[in-house]
Amino acid sequence: MLESNDVSVTMRILITGGAGFLGSHLCDRLIGEGHEVICLDNLFTGRRKNIAHLLDNPNFEFVRHDVIDPFKAEVDQIYNLACPASPPHYQYNAIKTIKTSVMGAINCLGLAKRVNARVFQASTSEVYGDPLVHPQTEDYWGNVNTLGVRSCYDEGKRCAETLFMDYHRQNDVEVRIVRIFNTYGPRMLADDGRVVSNFIVQALRGDDITIYGEGNQTRSFCFYSDLIEGFARLMNQDEVTGPINIGNPGEFTMLELAEKVIKLTKTKSKIIHLEMPQDDPKQRKPDISLAKKHLDWEPTVQLEEGLERTIAYFKSDLGL
Repeated sequence: MLESNDVSVTMRILITGGAGFLGSHLCDRLIGEGHEVICLDNLFTGRRKNIAHLLDNPNFEFVRHDVIDPFKAEVDQIYNLACPASPPHYQYNAIKTIKTSVMGAINCLGLAKRVNARVFQASTSEVYGDPLVHPQTEDYWGNVNTLGVRSCYDEGKRCAETLFMDYHRQNDVEVRIVRIFNTYGPRMLADDGRVVSNFIVQALRGDDITIYGEGNQTRSFCFYSDLIEGFARLMNQDEVTGPINIGNPGEFTMLELAEKVIKLTKTKSKIIHLEMPQDDPKQRKPDISLAKKHLDWEPTVQLEEGLERTIAYFKSDLGL
């Protein structure tokens, strides 16, 4: 394997889920650094539009493939980002979701073992469930309902983390695990059901903004560019395997977020309240002490700036 902590070395890198919201931005970054990138995606939630500008680049290759099925490639690094991440999409076919997380991890790890590549797992703050510890630290085991409608995603990601650590301990595979907290920005899907895209799209269309419950539940929102920087720093260092929380510790209630979106879009949308969905976490905030210590990382884009950039994207994407 090439010395992965030297980003000046040209590497051949596989990104599963590479046509998705985050995967496509990671493709951009790695191509910009001069690496060769193989983007593997079945286009369930990924879009060709996200990578269209890369298709003529000689260092970029798109492969339409499902990570549930085995695949081969000669690569130096693997980023496993394949899995629908929003509740409507991962609940659409719950069995397929958990197969994507578990079998996708097995296939990525098997490939990494064969070609001696370092492999990265995009895990999630959902492994903490509805947390009884706040903010969430990486040593917290979580409070997860194994039987609920969100379990296909939560438990799939938890099992993938287990697989990564077992391959690391048993087969000496070099792994890196990041736990992603709520992320937003350009290339999100308008219908993905995530709170930032929901609020922005509703506001831009002049529809009522829907909040579940009283709107007192909190989230911490990290702009995509900060997250991708965290990915790169974790992958290209040799000190820790993770898991490491990557997210913005700035905490906002859903009501505060809706009010910010209304202000920035200058909409006349009203806020309406709906019944809380099952197992919706009441609090979400990362403790990023480990990211600061080991990666010298912390977010730089504040919520208002990130929202303005995301609103501009959706105005263009929706033709408004």
